[in-house]
Order: sequence, then structure tokens, then C-alpha cells
Amino acid sequence: MMIKMTIDRFENDKAILKTTDNATVIWPKNKLPNQAHEGMTLAFEIEEEKTMEIKNKKLAKDILNEILNIDQ
Repeated sequence: MMIKMTIDRFENDKAILKTTDNATVIWPKNKLPNQAHEGMTLAFEIEEEKTMEIKNKKLAKDILNEILNIDQ
């Protein structure tokens, strides 16, 4: 599941993020990209860890096959 949030504002070392349905999330500022700024939209992917592991392995395999020009 992909969730998009916009940086609403910064308060000290925290970022206040707003979802598209106007829910608020408080996130550590140091866990955001260095160039993060108010108004920036961020995408968060939420999945079970095992699902992410499978996707990452497939992506790595696809990249290696592309580099080596191997048909799948």
C-alpha cells in the first residue's frame, strides 16, 4: 500500500505530515531526505516485511539480468 503525505510544517526536530484525508503524522525530521521542505510530498510504502523481501529479491534479479543481458 502506498500512502502519500505532504510536509505541513516543522516543529523543532519533528515534521508534521498530512495525509490526503487530512490525518496528521508526526515524523522525526532526521528521518526525512536532506532536501525536505514544507509542501514537499512524500510517498510511504507499507507492506509486510516478507512481501518487501520478495519484491527486493525479484528487483535485484531483474537488474542483474538486465546488466548481463539475459532473457528471463
